[in-house]
Amino acid sequence: MTQVLTVSCKLMVTPQQVEKLDAVLTAFASCCEFVNDNTPEKLTNQIAVQSLIYKEARAHSGLSAQMTIHAIRRVCANRKTAKQKSRPVKGFAPTSATYDVRTFTFKEADWMVSLTMLKGREKFNLHIGNYQKHLLIGQTPKSATLVKRNDGSFYLNIQLESEPPAIPDTDDVLGIDLGRTDIVRFVG
Repeated sequence: MTQVLTVSCKLMVTPQQVEKLDAVLTAFASCCEFVNDNTPEKLTNQIAVQSLIYKEARAHSGLSAQMTIHAIRRVCANRKTAKQKSRPVKGFAPTSATYDVRTFTFKEADWMVSLTMLKGREKFNLHIGNYQKHLLIGQTPKSATLVKRNDGSFYLNIQLESEPPAIPDTDDVLGIDLGRTDIVRFVG
């Protein structure tokens, strides 16, 4: 079993980079809206949606091929969640975009990331502390989410995959937590 740990890293951005980041977030949300509005509402299979609208969505948004696929995935995931809750998909705000190994890279040597924008790639220094550095050392992350917070700052939530440590076999019981509020009593 693989566990995923998310490390939230603040991006150091220039005013020119803010414009580029806002543009990619707007294009990602626009692509999601376009896909949601132009495919059958009950369709949640990513491959089926992709085969119906990929070319039009890419032309509409100006996103890279991989970013367009991520937008389609986001729409399908939101539709599945909305279906479970018996609600319609509310809409997509320009507050986050999904990245993967093809669209983002992490450089530990200088604590920098490179992200795909609408026109090429852009490098960003990470403004992080020792806690984040400790978690990122020696890692090769495969996915991340670009997030714009309410205060206007930009963060990259980097997902790290790892194997949890093996649980040792023991006959002793240290404790039980079942989310219950009554007392556990052992009879023996």
